This record gives sequence, C-alpha cells and structure tokens, in this order.
Amino acid sequence: MADAILGGQITKLRQRRTAPLILELDLTLGVAEGPPADPVTALLSRHRTRLADVLDGLRRAKADPRVRALITKVGGQHIGLATLQELREAITDFRAAGKPAYVWAESFGEFSGGNLPYYLATAFDQIFLQPSGSLGLTGIVVEQLFLRSALDKIGVSFQAAARKEYKSATQQLTERGFTPPTREENQHLAASIADQLTSAIAERRGKSPADARALLDRGPFLPHQALAEGLIDTVGYRDEVYAAVRRQVGQDGPDGPDAVLQYVGRYQRTHTLAQRARKLPNPRERYVAVIYATGPIRQGRSGRGPMSGPAIGSDTVAGALRTAAADERARAILLRVNSPGGSSTASDTIWREVVRARAGGTPVVVSMGDVAASGGYYIAMAADEIVTQPGTITGSIGVVTGKPVIEQLLDRAGVTTDSVTEGAHGRMSAPTHPFSEDEWAIVNAWLDHIYDDFTGKVAEGRGMSREQVEEVARGRVWTGADAVSNGLADSLGGLATAARSARRRGGLPADAPLRLFPRVTPLDQLRPHESSEDRAAQAILGGALPALAGLLPVLGPMMETWGPAWRLAAQAGLPPYGPLTMPGYWRIG
Repeated sequence: MADAILGGQITKLRQRRTAPLILELDLTLGVAEGPPADPVTALLSRHRTRLADVLDGLRRAKADPRVRALITKVGGQHIGLATLQELREAITDFRAAGKPAYVWAESFGEFSGGNLPYYLATAFDQIFLQPSGSLGLTGIVVEQLFLRSALDKIGVSFQAAARKEYKSATQQLTERGFTPPTREENQHLAASIADQLTSAIAERRGKSPADARALLDRGPFLPHQALAEGLIDTVGYRDEVYAAVRRQVGQDGPDGPDAVLQYVGRYQRTHTLAQRARKLPNPRERYVAVIYATGPIRQGRSGRGPMSGPAIGSDTVAGALRTAAADERARAILLRVNSPGGSSTASDTIWREVVRARAGGTPVVVSMGDVAASGGYYIAMAADEIVTQPGTITGSIGVVTGKPVIEQLLDRAGVTTDSVTEGAHGRMSAPTHPFSEDEWAIVNAWLDHIYDDFTGKVAEGRGMSREQVEEVARGRVWTGADAVSNGLADSLGGLATAARSARRRGGLPADAPLRLFPRVTPLDQLRPHESSEDRAAQAILGGALPALAGLLPVLGPMMETWGPAWRLAAQAGLPPYGPLTMPGYWRIG
C-alpha cells in the first residue's frame, strides 16, 4: 500500500516536471524597478515582482515548448506608464511566438480612473472583467492644489526664483492657478499621453482613432457597457477565467497531464539557477555592467530616503560607474535611470563618471524608466545613447529656489524678532525678512550658474547648439516620445532595446550576459573597506548603515543637497533632495 502511494507521488512529480505550463503574472502589488537599495526596502518589496524577472521570463518562455499561455491580473498598486510600456512590449513579443495571453481584473479602477491598467490590458489576446467591477476609462487629468490664497490669509508670502518659466515647483505657493507656460506644458503632456492611450485602444480593439478618442469622453463603463463597446471580451470571475483558459490550452495529448500554473518570476529564477548550475564560471567572460539609479538623487550613499523610498547616492552610483569602467571584462555599461532628480551637486558627480567612462573607452547606454527628469536627466545626458519609453517623463532642464516670508504672520500673532549678525548676509535664509536687493542678486547669480552649467552640458552631451538646447530646456517637462523628436533622447524602447545597443557598442555577442554591478559577496559587505576604490564600497546593500540612514529625519538630505540654503529650502517646503528636482507631483492614472 505504501509502495503504491509512493509510486503515485513520484508519478505526479514526474508529470509536473513535464506538464505544460500556464504562466501567471500578478501585478496588483506593483513592479519593483531594480535591486533593493537597503534591507528595509528589501523586506517591503519581497513579494513584488521584479521587472527584469518578468522581461527575461517572458523572453525565455516564448521559446519554451512547455509554456502554453500567460494569465495576468492587473489593478491594485500604481505602475508607471513607461513600466507598463516595457511590459506591453514583452507581452506582444510573447504573443508573436504564437502563444496566447489573457488578462483579467476585478476592476479597472473602482469606478474611477483605471486608464493605465486598461492600457496594459490592450496588449493581450482577451480581456476579462469581474461582473462587479468597472472600466475606468476616464481620460487624462493634470491637477494641482495652489496655496497662495491660503498663505495670504495667514500673512505668509513666498519669494521664489526659477530658471526658467516652465520650472514650476514653487508655483503652488506663489500662484493661484497654472501660469500660461505651465498650462501649455500640462496640456501638451496630457494630449501626448491621451494619444498613446487611444492609439493602443484603436490598434488592439479594432477601433478608429476617432472612436477610440470618443470613448475617453464617455467613460467610465460598467461591465456590460464595456462588453457592448468591444472594450473587453468576457465578463467573469476568477474561477471562470482560469477554467476558460485551461479549456483553450488543453492537455498535453489525450492522456497527458493537466497544465500547471507557475508565476513568471518563479519560472525565470528556476531556469536561471539551473543554468548557473550547469555552466562553469568563466572568470574572463565579458559582459554588460547594469547599474540602477532609482529614486531622488542625494549626496552620499544610496539607501532608503526619509519619505520617498529608495534614493540614489552619488557615492554609490558614481563608484559603481568608476569600478565598471576599470573592469576590462565590462565592455559596456547599461545605466537604468528612474529618478525625478534632486541635488545638483550629486547629479554632477554622477555625470562626471559617465563622461570618464566614455573617455576611457567604455560605452554607456541609458535606459529611462517612468521618470528621468531634472537631475535624472542630468545623469543621463552624457551617455552614448539614451533609450526612453514614449510615456517616460523627462527633460525639466531648469533650477528653482525660494523661501517663505512670515513677517505679517508674526506681527498678527504679536511676535517680534531680534538678531545680531556678523556678515552682510547673515539673515539671508531667515523667513523673518525678505531678500534684500543685494541678496536677490546672489540668488539669481546662483540660479544662472546652475542653469548655464546644466544647459551647457546638455549641448555638449547631445551634440546640440546652445540655442537648440534653450528651445527644449527652460524647465519644461516632456514625454519620451517628445524627447526623441526634440533631440533629448535617441530612440524609443525599454531595457531590452538598451541592452542590445550596449552589447553592440561593446562589441559583444547578442547573448552576452548582463550583470548587476557591482557584484559582491556577503563577506565583502561585512569586512572593512580598504578604500573608496574597493569594489565592496560601491555595494548598494552595504550592511546596516543604509537602513539606519533611511531612518534619519529629513534634516540630513536637506543639508546635503541644498547646501547653505538648506534652512531656506526646509522652511519653504521645497523638495528635500535639491534644486534639480522635477516640479510637482507626477502620477498618470
């Protein structure tokens, strides 16, 4: 009896190893961009799917005869437009191999904005929607709160200066609505993104461009309405979706085993580990070094920011670039940028190492993620090639600063101030006094210096004249599609496109490995570093220090990135990561 049971279990295990596979992809918890920057981030993102695992897994699966189909669940946590475009490319490529892909959602927005999940859904063969859900195809909106009137009521004014008219980070404190340049910029962005959304609907759901655009004005839709409009294929619950997919996929022969479900990430990791086990390490193997730059940019080490999650440290990323350029096996560098910017000094530190890597003969290719703007564009602009998605938020070549003035507020409250200073500008950053004429001259000279340096380096890196740069700079934010048209980027695509270019520029074969850089062992992370040139000193996870740094208050980043003006920036409520931070809060839904 025991032998029969054991034999049955062995048979099931054997069948499971050879059974057809239906891959699953759950995007409701979002997608992790790159490796975790600290232990806290690693813990918080342990259940999130890594973008690289999904892309590599689908690329592998399209040639694997065991893989018969893909089922994806969307909704839940926000995923950026550019990341969704990377996923769309991988899914389209998977389907091109003759393998069906199905997507389902409990709801595309809870009768609210669900534009982006539905945008991804249009890449699949069939779209399923739960009967109690809705399709939140509501169009694109850019909205911002303005506090000027509220500040006036309490007796607070705000002095600000920017380079130039599109750099709008302080306008919510100085204006009562969009300025004409900011309105023009936002209207253009909204139109560009809406065009990308409606083009996907028209192409994949059999609509004319005009009909697809009209749907944005008629949404959101209930399930039966979405079905009648041809926006979805089936209304059903999860069990009905999976049963339908299993029926369509079938069995491996009349007596073969049923298809087995497996997450894409698990599928990819299993094959990667098996491949490594079969392949002997080759210490001379040449490769592309992959370096991630994710989050706001600050001076010092990468880690977890006080309020914004992962943060780019100039020491970490510049050190990784420097070490990769010195490794003769790393024939090219793929720099993945997903950052709204931050410290101008830290951005310049990273920019310098990109320039040095290229000068030393190591090509650098940048792949832009959801956002690569202001300081995020600064660290990308010197690369040999910039690859961006159509929906990437980029540009924002400008600089901003300011401070509140609370004289009237203190006067109303019966509060007086007194001070003793040594030096003509000792009170320059104090919110109790407005800038003097002399101090305004200093502020403007500082802004002019940073702006001139920024635009000059854009001209040098992009092979443009100063006049050409000025046309697309002035603090203006662009989509990736616009950036390719106006010369700020080179081509449209994702990580795979950038990897192909890096291999080609490095003289490597098409299957040359991509290696996360720097690669260190746990022992390397624990031992004392010999110097700043020590490879282990560039590790993203450098022991307990990044985690502890992530628990520090906002004071540290303010002091590092705004320099002597940190008090002014803190009191003004400006972004903690510096004057090259992209203006506003950008989330496309």
